[in-house]
Amino acid sequence: MIKVGDKLPAGTLQEFIEVEGEGCSLGPNAFEVDKLTAGKTIALFALPGAFTPTCSAQHVPGFVKNADAFKAAGVDEIWCVAVNDAFVMGAWGRDQKTAGKVRMMADGSAAFAQATGLTLDLTARGMGLRSQRYSMLVVDGKVKTLNVEAPGKFEVSNAETLLAQAQSA
Repeated sequence: MIKVGDKLPAGTLQEFIEVEGEGCSLGPNAFEVDKLTAGKTIALFALPGAFTPTCSAQHVPGFVKNADAFKAAGVDEIWCVAVNDAFVMGAWGRDQKTAGKVRMMADGSAAFAQATGLTLDLTARGMGLRSQRYSMLVVDGKVKTLNVEAPGKFEVSNAETLLAQAQSA
């Protein structure tokens, strides 16, 4: 499992782009994790899936609500990572009003989740291999803080906890 001090694993995440620009076309675009994190501070949170109850009612809204406070604390971008395709993440982003606040990053085949060692097997619930719920502060590609939830919990990966860590970094 990834830990504080480790570099994020190399890999690709997909993001559904609503407005064409800066070399990005409309629709799904692939981004290399190492290139996106270079020289930046990223507040990254991951969760089991789009449109699921805790994720939609609490996890994403907390980061949307605190987006300005994260920027004030020196965070360049906020990423939500889930094992869903870019189309689903794009639709969920529209539903959650994340535009300009949280980048909705798709890990469609769970490759990023597997590379971090933070997977959650929800096959018995019809959801297959997913990501555990966690948050981390990433500085220039390295994990500075990591908050991994116990199964079925939502206590340490929330926006307020990661914001406090970013403010004291």
